[in-house]
Amino acid sequence: MLDETGFNLWADNYDKTVAFCEEEDEYPFAGYKTVLNTIYRRIRLGHGKTVLDIGFGTGILSKKLYDDGIRIYGIDFSEEMIRLAQEKMPDATLLRHDFSGGLPAVFQDKRFDYIVSTYAIHHLTDEEKIVFLKDLQNHLTEDGEILIGDVAFGTMEEQDSCMQRSGEEWDDEEFYIVAEELAKHFTGLKFQKISHCSGVCIIK
Repeated sequence: MLDETGFNLWADNYDKTVAFCEEEDEYPFAGYKTVLNTIYRRIRLGHGKTVLDIGFGTGILSKKLYDDGIRIYGIDFSEEMIRLAQEKMPDATLLRHDFSGGLPAVFQDKRFDYIVSTYAIHHLTDEEKIVFLKDLQNHLTEDGEILIGDVAFGTMEEQDSCMQRSGEEWDDEEFYIVAEELAKHFTGLKFQKISHCSGVCIIK
């Protein structure tokens, strides 16, 4: 798994790396743009006014929402990613923070219409995900939603198939969402499959 230094070094080439994998329909970024567009459309159709983006990276998704007048809050642990994103969104509230320790104290009393995380939450173990997501539910407005777009699978069989297909490219230091397992802890969880290795989870 990349540490902060690794993400800082990757920041300038991140978008190009993603684009290459997506064009080749390869793990881990096959379906990447569709994942982001799915989340973007859901937020815009829902008329949300505030979004918390967890692990926003270079701010591709948040920038589109920011340009639409949505108030953006975000956390990321890479100073270089934050620098790049802040240049695109000067009025956004972007903090350096490792979300493996939960939300930063400054956000503890805030509520958001949408909390999104794209290609970031797989750094948490399955147990850590459950604890973190349950805490995030407490930071939603009445009709708010958590939207997770990531390397994700509907079933364990789908994950195993992708693992075999990916061979040596498979990253066994990351912990991907398997919707049928996560749904045991979140009533009404919905999963939209995007590609053979990606999807969007919706938690109320």
